[in-house]
Amino acid sequence: MTDQLIKAAADQLRQAAESGVACDPVRDVLGTGTDIDIGYAVQEFNTNADIARGRRVVGRKIGVTSRAVMDQIGVDQPDFGTLFVDMEYGDGVPIPADRLLQPRAEGEVALVLEHDLDRGEHSFADIINATAYALPSIEIVDSRIAEWNIRIVDTVADNASCGVYVLGGSPVPLSALDLRTVPMRMDFDGETVSEGIGAACLGHPLHSARWLADELSRRGIPLRAGEVLMTGALGPMKPLLPGVEVSCDFGPLGTVTTRLESE
Repeated sequence: MTDQLIKAAADQLRQAAESGVACDPVRDVLGTGTDIDIGYAVQEFNTNADIARGRRVVGRKIGVTSRAVMDQIGVDQPDFGTLFVDMEYGDGVPIPADRLLQPRAEGEVALVLEHDLDRGEHSFADIINATAYALPSIEIVDSRIAEWNIRIVDTVADNASCGVYVLGGSPVPLSALDLRTVPMRMDFDGETVSEGIGAACLGHPLHSARWLADELSRRGIPLRAGEVLMTGALGPMKPLLPGVEVSCDFGPLGTVTTRLESE
């Protein structure tokens, strides 16, 4: 019965993504008290289906990294999702608005790995030593669930509410930064809509990466050299409309821009 419910929830999310019509919460299918691991089983079902269709995994994202969001959906830990190559956009490249249902933008620190993180339990130094460089980034999160009516099992099942992401083009080594204090200012059409600092992300973006490395190793899917890690929002996410120019300034980490483009 559990396998049938997992498939039903996965099918519901996939149909919403393919049709462009948001669906009801999958907790209504799985049960409101569903364990978070059932949500990950739904996510894995669709991830495996995507890989079988030829989509290439290029990294992972971390969600629910702020205390405010944890309190909002009643959890005490972050979650993760899978990044595919067709989700990635370069600095300044417009994003087709029709590939997203309910987009919201947030500014994040992205890390690119030079070495695998597969030691099971990782030290802070392991994360530093494995990181090739950091990049400024914008994540456009999205939900296949209508009106963002989500709890933790919904967002986990929905690939941690992944949409697309944008990477800046000037890599910065960790030795040149203090990621804990790096600032973030996100503007929509030149007006500031969100601000924060690195410490807003689990106290430090590298703490977020360490949590992810440990969690994925525990699940038998360790991080590999070359993968991108989206470490989590540094400030509040904001709904994004087509035609709006988005710019994120991270001070010493640099800037990154994009916009949603209608046909």
